[in-house]
Amino acid sequence: MSRQRHKSPAVTLPNGVHRVVARAREYFYYQAGRGTDHAGPRIKLPNNPHSPEFWQAVRQAQGITGPVPTDTINALADAYETAWPTLPRKLSDATKEQYRRSLRVVRKAWGQLRADALRPSHVQALMEGLAAKPGSANNVLDALRAMCRWAMGPRELLSRDPTLGVAHFEGGEGHKPWTAEQLRIADKNFTGMLRRAYVLARYTGQRISDVVRLGWTDIDEGGFALRQKKTGVRPWCPIFPELEAAMASWEKRPGPFLTQDNGKPFSTNQLWKVFNKAREGHPELADAVWHGLRANAVIRLRHSNRTTSEISDAIGMSPPMVERYSRHADRKAGGKAVLLEMATQNKNRTVKH
Repeated sequence: MSRQRHKSPAVTLPNGVHRVVARAREYFYYQAGRGTDHAGPRIKLPNNPHSPEFWQAVRQAQGITGPVPTDTINALADAYETAWPTLPRKLSDATKEQYRRSLRVVRKAWGQLRADALRPSHVQALMEGLAAKPGSANNVLDALRAMCRWAMGPRELLSRDPTLGVAHFEGGEGHKPWTAEQLRIADKNFTGMLRRAYVLARYTGQRISDVVRLGWTDIDEGGFALRQKKTGVRPWCPIFPELEAAMASWEKRPGPFLTQDNGKPFSTNQLWKVFNKAREGHPELADAVWHGLRANAVIRLRHSNRTTSEISDAIGMSPPMVERYSRHADRKAGGKAVLLEMATQNKNRTVKH
């Protein structure tokens, strides 16, 4: 009978912590300066890196003296973050990074507070303190709410939800679409992989984290079908004639459309660096961002008399967000309609002497 090897889900270990496998079992140790002439003592840690006890032991090994609380906001956040690989619904890397940033705000505010002592009034006060940046405040609330809901129920790490009744700030109009002048500059000056990324983002309306992943194998009957990295949504994005014409000259090969000089795919950050360098010579593009092209794609479809539901399906964007991005276009169209109607009335009016 063969023995099954035990292996914990992947987790990033902090500096000084190393994993040892012996006789099909995992063991974890902390040793400062391991492998150097000034290595510290080797300290045994609990065997489950996804437990709060593991991270409490790490803190103690790193020099924290005295008892480490097991029921604080910091401990709860540690337990939640280390449990991400085991969640039934996996979080994308982008969501994890956003949650980490948001939970750092939570830790700073109440890190040593007993988790069960956190109340909606505390959360509301924090939200009001972040009111100058409503988007960031909403992100903090989302991360805290996700953590608290994870901690409740069968895990019994929290007895109540301190985010209950706390509302999001009303969202703004979303990222600004590129102006006609900015689009003209990009059409005239962007070349190579930057131009390829630009036309993909402009005519698909996808996030740049998904644009860098698009390739020939993602085409399904005249459109792109790619699971979005951030949300997991799988839209069917039609390939419009402008994009189809651009793609006609692209080489047919496996992998993504966007590759660096060394043949490796672009990461989101690498593509931002290329874009930022191109913007240096064009001050008109100073406030243009990749996400703004997502708004341009929505407005283009709105001008084609597509419904909110149809735009949502094509872009992979929630209906409320489609409405948010469409506000400027709808207002402008409404104003022009009023102007046209008034001009027609004036033209048809008969003046008698």
